[in-house]
Amino acid sequence: MIVNEEFLSKLRRAFNLNLYEVKLWTALLSRGISTAGELSDIADVPRSRTYDVLESLERKGFVIVKPEKPIKYMAISPGEVLARVKNRLHIIAKERSDRLEKIADSDILKELEMLFKQGIEPMQPTDFSGALKGRHNLYDHLAMLCKEAEKSIHIMTTEEGIIRKIRTIKPLLEKAKARGVEILIAAPITTKTKEIIDKLTGIAEVRNIKDVKARFCIVDRKQLMFMLIDDKEVHPTYDIGLWVNTPFFAGAISTMFDRAWLTGTTEVIQSEVIQPATETNTPNVVLPEEAQNLLD
Repeated sequence: MIVNEEFLSKLRRAFNLNLYEVKLWTALLSRGISTAGELSDIADVPRSRTYDVLESLERKGFVIVKPEKPIKYMAISPGEVLARVKNRLHIIAKERSDRLEKIADSDILKELEMLFKQGIEPMQPTDFSGALKGRHNLYDHLAMLCKEAEKSIHIMTTEEGIIRKIRTIKPLLEKAKARGVEILIAAPITTKTKEIIDKLTGIAEVRNIKDVKARFCIVDRKQLMFMLIDDKEVHPTYDIGLWVNTPFFAGAISTMFDRAWLTGTTEVIQSEVIQPATETNTPNVVLPEEAQNLLD
């Protein structure tokens, strides 16, 4: 049986199966009912591995074993398999969530907090910094900063950046606003972003800042996270940012932000045509040795 490799790869990612499992499953789907030997030949899976892989598929709810001699395996409709996998994921997620909830109300969290607070005492100011690689990690850290904000969140970002941020951290910005946090965002208000920016009405004030292009976030004029590369020129996997917790430097950038903010407008401008960055055209960024060590 010849099955497109790309199709098999999609199935592996979607159903969390290994290569042998997805090969035997698709082989069985094409046959309906079959023996392990037949499936081994069809799927090109070593016979010595076929039985344990089919047993794994049975445990996961992908096949049914018919107690005959020789033992045969029967396929289950893909729709039913999908429903079973979704249900199992819900159960696993619920169990993990319940375990985490129990930790939140237990002495374990208190002990961890104690370790964290005791560990901070002897730390040097230079320890309150870090390098972050990958847009997923950048947004995780940005979310944490928004949760910690007490007075202000000032963001400067790009046309694509404002769209990503509204989709990712809007609920956190809403909660911050409810706590009385001032939220100012300097970003292009364009024909492309106007509609999604309108969703921030009552949450944050957004202005166009002409002739200034940057990607950073300042929280409480103390913590600063800034990205090193234009997001038009870097693949999300290789996006890089630095975070520092220093009122001295963050305060200076805040002052510059305040001055630029006064020049901002709410005028809608024409959207830019952006070519998405690929892994092959990502620029080579040379970091200081200390920052590079954090990424390695």
